[in-house]
Amino acid sequence: MTSSSSPLTYRDAGVDIDAGDALVERIKPYAKRTLRPEVLAGIGGFGALFEISKKYHEPVLVSGTDGVGTKLKLAFQLDRHDGVGQDLVAMSVNDILVQGAEPLFFLDYFACGKLDVDTAATVIQGIAHGCELAGCALIGGETAEMPGMYPAGEYDLAGFAVGVVEKSKIIDGSHIAPGDIVLGLASSGAHSNGYSLIRRILERTRPDMTADFHGRSLLEVVMAPTRIYVKPLLALLQALPVKGMAHITGGGLTENVPRILPEHLTATLDRNAWVMPPLFQWLQKEGQVADSEMHRVFNCGIGMVVIVAAEHELHALQLLQAAGETVFAIGRIETRSDGQAQTTVI
Repeated sequence: MTSSSSPLTYRDAGVDIDAGDALVERIKPYAKRTLRPEVLAGIGGFGALFEISKKYHEPVLVSGTDGVGTKLKLAFQLDRHDGVGQDLVAMSVNDILVQGAEPLFFLDYFACGKLDVDTAATVIQGIAHGCELAGCALIGGETAEMPGMYPAGEYDLAGFAVGVVEKSKIIDGSHIAPGDIVLGLASSGAHSNGYSLIRRILERTRPDMTADFHGRSLLEVVMAPTRIYVKPLLALLQALPVKGMAHITGGGLTENVPRILPEHLTATLDRNAWVMPPLFQWLQKEGQVADSEMHRVFNCGIGMVVIVAAEHELHALQLLQAAGETVFAIGRIETRSDGQAQTTVI
């Protein structure tokens, strides 16, 4: 039996190939600005080709993947999409950085129910900006339009970063010793972690997101993109021995610092060594969040931790400050007692 209905197209089914093509053309200039000499073939092919630089004698590839989490829900609600692309890049490049890796290239995955070219272009422009900050190439990605999979106006993001480190220069925390100094590099805000709790607090308090909040709107403060620490820290690695680094993401200070510590050591952090930014003070007050919960959910103003020997403390502080970082000496490494937590904030 033959149907009398008119012929169907992919567009009738909800997928607009022309919109996808238009997006690719929109993002090509942004991606082009991120290219490195090692890129042999980038956006447009079935795969991206990248040659490892001959400056590495025993290159070890370091990879990482992440998303933006429920911060995207606020992006949808507030119609603020310009920073989440940088968030996406930062989550992966900061992670591979802590092992001493130089980020080489980045790929993104953008999925939606119906493609809004303007919104997608804004997001991917942010991804390209993040790649520029990290010095890595936006070498490829995937835009998936899947009708019925996502609510109208929503999308999801995933990112994938690959870096390289000389085998002899891998940072694994094994040289950390009692007496070493813990440096904390300031965050730009909540980065991309703890947003399920942040959204709950916002739902409870219903603040005016456009109102002045210490010189900026609350919207700008809450949606500030994640700081990318790649270039200052790669320069630091060239200047002096760094024993360990920790990206303060989900799990906050008390669960991320232990990831780089040998079992017999603990980090004692001095809560008075840095001023907790107004955003976190506001979240703690409005949400009635206990100190211990703040320290295991949020970065509390410290987005990256660097551990150096005491004799290198002053030089490291000077180099990082000269590179534009706000940095504090926030703690010390000590011998761990039986049953003692590997990181405490006092």
